[in-house]
Amino acid sequence: MRLWLLFAVLAVATVLPAHGAGAGDTVSASVTLKDHRFVPDEIRVPAGVRVELKVHNLDATPEEFESTDLRREKIVTGNGKITVWIGPLPKGEYGFYGEFHQETAQGKLIAE
Repeated sequence: MRLWLLFAVLAVATVLPAHGAGAGDTVSASVTLKDHRFVPDEIRVPAGVRVELKVHNLDATPEEFESTDLRREKIVTGNGKITVWIGPLPKGEYGFYGEFHQETAQGKLIAE
C-alpha cells in the first residue's frame, strides 16, 4: 500500500507545474505607436513568465504589430488598441516592428 501511495505522489508531482518564483505568473507591459514609432522602443520583462503586451495606436492609420522572433502578427486599427499574449520566454532579446512602417516602427522585448 505504501509503495502504491509513493507512485501516486510521484505521478502527480511530475504532472503539476512547479509553484516556485515566477511559475504561472503573468506580467503586463504596454507600448504605444505614435508617429509610426514604438514608444518605448525597448520593453523589459521577466524571463519565464507570460506577457500581456498592450499595444495602443495613437496614429490615425492602422499598423500591424509583427515579430518573427515571437511568431506574432496582429493588426491594430488607427486610434485602436490590441493585446498580444507572449511567452513564457527564455532570457533573450526579441525584435518586433510595424509591418506598414518598418523603416521607423522598430522595437525589442528583452526577457531578463
